[in-house]
Amino acid sequence: MHQQIYVNLPVKDLAASRAFFEAVGYRFNPQFTNDKGAGMELGDNLYAMLLAQDFARTFTGKEFPDPKRATTGWVCLSCDSREQVDALVAKARAAGGHVPGEPQDHGFMYGHGFEDLDGHHWELVHMSGMPQA
Repeated sequence: MHQQIYVNLPVKDLAASRAFFEAVGYRFNPQFTNDKGAGMELGDNLYAMLLAQDFARTFTGKEFPDPKRATTGWVCLSCDSREQVDALVAKARAAGGHVPGEPQDHGFMYGHGFEDLDGHHWELVHMSGMPQA
């Protein structure tokens, strides 16, 4: 059905947001990066477009809520291991991100997350099985 996903996130300071995510370990595609937006590579055919707020407003007539005060959704990414989950959260914290909670271990699924500099919530999960029916 779909070939790729692009999650678009408005950010207050594009340069600071890019530096934050580079510190976490993500790369940016120079073909989709300029002073208005930055195309962050999350995996094969998975992208987050960090858009300067003024530019992001050209796509919608709606207001942007402050993600530090309101949640309208969040990004959830799968990881290869529990260790990868913990390592990414640790890098985000070291780069200035906020870690709002403790890791969650549901047996078949382990998760933890962080908030980026703008307050967007990023959840990271490792699935080691399926829940029992």
